[in-house]
Amino acid sequence: MTTTLPDKTLLLDDIADLRAAARFVREHDSVALLPLLLPGLDGPDLRALAGHCRFAHAGLLLFPPDPDSLRAQLAACGLDADTPSHPSVVVRDRLARRHGRDPAELDVRILRPLVYGSAGQRRAVEVFALTVPPRSGLEPIAAHERTHRHEAHLAFEIEHPEPLALRGLCAILARHGARPDGGGYNPHEDGTVLYFTLPADTACGYGRLELYARGDHRDTLAAHLDHDQLYDRPRPDTRPDARQPAETLLHLLTGAWSTQALAAFARLGLPDAMDTRTAQRTEDLARTTATHPRSLATLLHYLAMLGAVAGEQEGFRLTELGALLRADTPGSMRPLALMYGGPFYRSFGGLDHAVRTGRPAFDQIFGENHFDHFARDPRLAALFDQSMAASSRMFEPLPTHPVITAAAQAPGTAPATATVVDVAGGNGELLGLILSAHPRLRGVLLERPHAVEAARRRLDAAGCGARCAYRSGDFADVPPGGDVYVLSRVLHDWDDDRCVEILRHCARAMPAHADLLVVERLLPVDGSPSLATAWDLHMLCNVGGRERSADHYARLLADAGLELVGHSPLPLDAHVLHARRAAVPETDIRRS
Repeated sequence: MTTTLPDKTLLLDDIADLRAAARFVREHDSVALLPLLLPGLDGPDLRALAGHCRFAHAGLLLFPPDPDSLRAQLAACGLDADTPSHPSVVVRDRLARRHGRDPAELDVRILRPLVYGSAGQRRAVEVFALTVPPRSGLEPIAAHERTHRHEAHLAFEIEHPEPLALRGLCAILARHGARPDGGGYNPHEDGTVLYFTLPADTACGYGRLELYARGDHRDTLAAHLDHDQLYDRPRPDTRPDARQPAETLLHLLTGAWSTQALAAFARLGLPDAMDTRTAQRTEDLARTTATHPRSLATLLHYLAMLGAVAGEQEGFRLTELGALLRADTPGSMRPLALMYGGPFYRSFGGLDHAVRTGRPAFDQIFGENHFDHFARDPRLAALFDQSMAASSRMFEPLPTHPVITAAAQAPGTAPATATVVDVAGGNGELLGLILSAHPRLRGVLLERPHAVEAARRRLDAAGCGARCAYRSGDFADVPPGGDVYVLSRVLHDWDDDRCVEILRHCARAMPAHADLLVVERLLPVDGSPSLATAWDLHMLCNVGGRERSADHYARLLADAGLELVGHSPLPLDAHVLHARRAAVPETDIRRS
């Protein structure tokens, strides 16, 4: 490689790069920037990323001959020349590996001068500075890095990170061509960084993307790094033998083992006996949970493959993923594990019957339909209601939906001026979230008698009971006079004819000004991977219902005298569809 001296021309190039980075940070925001980085990104995926990821900084590597030159470069670009710096171990080590050098030779500093977005957003330019004295042996490194821009990147900070959301965001990035490219956890900042290589056809001058999540997310990081390593393995079509398809099929065929391993993990109370930070010996866990030590070790090793626990020298510790199966965790998914490893697991043994006949396998296995079977068994009924509440994180953005916000802010002097009617509202999880977020709203919950009592207890405990009325009944009993009606995960239980009937009951009860919000998963029209596709099979097998596309729901709404106004994404691949009563044509008015 030809040695290039750090003359004034090159220093001016560094200033130009720094000035361009600062301008880029000022002018872009997440919504506009993400489609430039991931061509083809739009719709729900764009809204999910932009809703969780805040554009934070642009990063680049400079090569000043000394600290004073770096200060002059910052000042020339209108950045704070006195921005404090500290050593950058991560970039130093990457440069050392890339160029076969001793890390001790590389004095790399990191500093983050502030830059403000067009609307005053607080951002930064992340500057890595490798000091390259004139005529030093580091000049080949500077020449190579200036050409290839390995360290140039754009960073997004994840607001309110939690394990499922973080993994979901990574999945969206991967689906649109971003390739995992390392990462790390910084205990001093208590922050986790996930790096991605952007697609080759990205429409900007940056080739890497960084996700930053506050907190310790090393379990998500481990899965990210493991995915990163997959890119260094031979592709199935380039292997010299045909073992890879067989191995892939074996993994798929043993998926039921994973379901039962997680269900057993929950049933045995292991998540509640374990800790996410401290590993415990298998023998100690066996005593605590009254299990067989050798058999427990076998289960824990399998669960470590699934990411529910982490094996360490001292034993096993619980991961963030496994902690979701604790009984006392807010939003615990333990009831789901018990349902999917219990009655729903048994029903899937008759999936071929459902596919052959179009009738639910659940009815064949248990001799009655899903709803009657659960209603006759109080323990199962309670578990089912709890499993529905376990997915409540999909509801978290719903109280801020414009329809609900507008109802809560309607003019009036009474303590509560508008009413939200939750049709088949289960144990009141969703209605409680809405009423807690909006003290001026009233609620009405329609449900079966046993569910009404459970909802009454939950809403009283949440402090909302005084603002809520309860009605026992069926869909024909939808109470009139509400301002907002909610159908959450109801329509996917039924065939089209029954859905239209349910929607007509709602339409008859709705005043002319009322809104209807329908929460469901939407089948993707392009065949892309989605939880809705999996739940479509689940509904076929267990209740005879189905998931649908937005256009399909629009047709059902129209048949019921309603019109789809729009829809927006929620967590866990869910959506909220907004509908209103259809306008009556003037010819019909004159005819009447």
